[in-house]
Amino acid sequence: MAPENVAIAFENVSKAYEAGARPALDGVSLTVAQGEFLAVVGASGSGKTTLLRLVNRLTDPTSGTVRVSGTNVRTTDAVSLRRQIGYVFQGIGLFPHMTVAENIAVTPKLLGADRRQMAARVDELLDLARLDRTAYRDRFPRELSGGERQRVGVARAIAAKPQIVLMDEPFGALDPLTRDALGQDYRSLHDALGLTTVMVTHDIVEALLLADRIAIMQQGRVLEHGTPHALMQSRQAGVRDLMQTPRRQAQRLGAMLAGGSAA
Repeated sequence: MAPENVAIAFENVSKAYEAGARPALDGVSLTVAQGEFLAVVGASGSGKTTLLRLVNRLTDPTSGTVRVSGTNVRTTDAVSLRRQIGYVFQGIGLFPHMTVAENIAVTPKLLGADRRQMAARVDELLDLARLDRTAYRDRFPRELSGGERQRVGVARAIAAKPQIVLMDEPFGALDPLTRDALGQDYRSLHDALGLTTVMVTHDIVEALLLADRIAIMQQGRVLEHGTPHALMQSRQAGVRDLMQTPRRQAQRLGAMLAGGSAA
């Protein structure tokens, strides 16, 4: 992959939180292309969230280099870097004392947008997030459903027009119907806005449905990465078993709906 087409690069990156303990990341090398949607999948403790947090310097590597658009993030001011990268996570983190409009406008305001620009951007993003402007602008987070709060979280993450969006289990706390709808809506936004997205998820079905490429992590290392189709053909037993899980579930569900045994 040509360097100019690489949005994020992990170069032999390791991260140890405690001396002598097993590292959270162990020699990870991985690139994310501009415009790509990468899902990072793995069990709890496999290093998924640590990998994500290195991109916007919520933590720094013990060794190795993380680059964003070719620049070593360690040479970049952390606050400036974070203002250029959207971040969506399960807890959402909306400011409870601010209205929906005020929450969405936080980063544009910090970047110097005037009141007219912020109002126009809020309206644009409410439309993109499929939230009626009149009904939602002046509501507070406590007045929203979980799905509505997460839509506001996505709108806030892209308010400053970032090229990169990081997502940490963004839809995990939502009911299945809302989760599916919001995931598909975000994928549409990703394509329409030309974003580069890295999403951490426990859900292999979600990864298969949304991502261009999947990286499977195990004990701090990238076990394998590739397109969903390529991973389905993997010769690694652990990868193959993980990728076959949705098929086995579909077969059991099909048998159950047909009146047979789901065992």
